[in-house]
Amino acid sequence: MTSCFQAKDFIQTKEGLVFAVVEQGLENGKVLCFLRYQKLGISWQKLATSQANQLLKIQYPQYLFYSQVKSANLHAVSVADISIHHQPRQRLQLLLAKPNPDKIEQDFIDLCQLFQEQGVKLNDLGVTGSLLLGAQNSNSDIDLVVYGRKSFYQLRELIRLLIVEDKLQQLDESAWLDSYQRRSCDLSYADYVWHEQRKYNKALIQQRKYDLNLIERSAEQESISYQKQGAIIIRARVIDAQYAFDYPARFIIEHQDVAEVVCYTATYTGQAEQGEFIEVSGQLEVSSAGMTRILVGSTREAEGEYIKVVAHL
Repeated sequence: MTSCFQAKDFIQTKEGLVFAVVEQGLENGKVLCFLRYQKLGISWQKLATSQANQLLKIQYPQYLFYSQVKSANLHAVSVADISIHHQPRQRLQLLLAKPNPDKIEQDFIDLCQLFQEQGVKLNDLGVTGSLLLGAQNSNSDIDLVVYGRKSFYQLRELIRLLIVEDKLQQLDESAWLDSYQRRSCDLSYADYVWHEQRKYNKALIQQRKYDLNLIERSAEQESISYQKQGAIIIRARVIDAQYAFDYPARFIIEHQDVAEVVCYTATYTGQAEQGEFIEVSGQLEVSSAGMTRILVGSTREAEGEYIKVVAHL
């Protein structure tokens, strides 16, 4: 069943490697993913992109993969090589029932209980990131997954209201700076914060940051291959932003040569609203059917790639 692996799930191999799933379904019988953690003794080491690529190149080249569909170098694991499938929904329920939670787990439980008190159905939620694996430390963030676009938008509005009521807090200067430095994005700090503050997909609970990630289970679609045509920068008006928080995020634009912008990096998820003019730097791609788009996030760091609003309503 190809749809059982979803973005934000983790898959673990017998070698103690944990990969974050980046795409629903399979390509050539493999789960498209990216190496995030390696087990060293009884603890987990989080790996930077360069570390992950180097480790696989030297020790585990079988997990390096060139996606013909995405025209990109990724990591991929055959279903037969998966020893544990870490699923955000199941992990959330296990953490809620944990008898002796640590500090970050307690903050997570308190957040879930706050949402539940406001009528949120917790079976629409999951937890990913370090908490999904049990690899968290005292400085870890909380990475929530929301399944379904309707539930996600309702939760964003609830967060906005809870911030007004001071039951949750907007990020302070220190948290914004930390978030900006982690992202190492191609926007100025002021631009980054301006875009982020209006998204309401992150806030603080007990001074700990948490993020929302939308996963919309889509029907299996025929894979369309795209070929990269090189770097490009354009300006265009957004005419449809209903998929702005999806994974990948999609913005339908009004432009003579390009139909849409597709974004695989969380930095620019929800970046623009309908009617706004944006500047986009990314990779121009053309499908076999002749459809053109710009891909932002062609590499994990998306260096030199960005979406920013240049005129808004």
